[in-house]
Amino acid sequence: MGYVVNLVLDGKSAVVVGGGSVAARKIEDLLAARARVRVIAAAACAKVRSLADQGLITGEWRPYAAGDLEGALLAIAATGDESVNARVAADAQARNILVNVVDQPALCTFTLPAVMRRGDLAIAVTTNGRCPSLSAVLRDEIMERYGPEYREVAELFGQLREEMIALGWDGRRIMQAVSQMYRSGIAGMVKAADRALLREFLRARLGPEFPLPLRSEGR
Repeated sequence: MGYVVNLVLDGKSAVVVGGGSVAARKIEDLLAARARVRVIAAAACAKVRSLADQGLITGEWRPYAAGDLEGALLAIAATGDESVNARVAADAQARNILVNVVDQPALCTFTLPAVMRRGDLAIAVTTNGRCPSLSAVLRDEIMERYGPEYREVAELFGQLREEMIALGWDGRRIMQAVSQMYRSGIAGMVKAADRALLREFLRARLGPEFPLPLRSEGR
C-alpha cells in the first residue's frame, strides 16, 4: 500500500521524458502545480511544442541521455518505448529522484491518483497503480457529487478558518464548527448564491462579532 501525499512542487524542477499526448497531460498537471518543467523528447506533439513556444516549459527535442535528470526533484517517463522508460526509472532511482513511469507501476517510486479539483479542494482516488481506469471511473462519480460550487465552499471555509485562528480558536473548536456548518447544508446555500441567507446562517453559528468574509448582502 502506498503512502499518499500532496507534493509541493512550486518552483521545483521536474523532468518529463516523452512528448506525446500522455506526456502533454502530465506536463499540464505539473504546470498547474507551478513546477519548473523540462521536457526531453525526440519528437513532440503540437501541444507540447506550443507550451515550449510560449515559454511555459523548456523543451529539448532529442533522445534521452544519461544525466538529463540531474537536479530534478521528480521525473516522469512517458515515451512509449519500454527500454527508454526503464532507463529513466533506473537513472532516477540511482539519484534518489522520484519517478513515475506511465502504465508501469513496477518501475515507479510514486504513482499518480485520479484527482477531482474544485479550486483548492482536491479529492484523489488511487488503486496503488493496479487499475487506474477504476480510479478514473470513481473520480468521475465524485465529480458528479461535488459540483463547481465546492470551489467557493473550500474558499469560504479557508477564509473562515483564518479568522478562527486569528481569534485564538483551537483545533478542536475549529473542527467542530466546520463540521456543524457543513452538515447543516452550507454547500447548498453557496450553490444558491443567496448571500443574505448565507450571512444569516454564519452569524447564527459564529456569533454577531465574528468577521465574515462575504462581500455582499444580496444575491
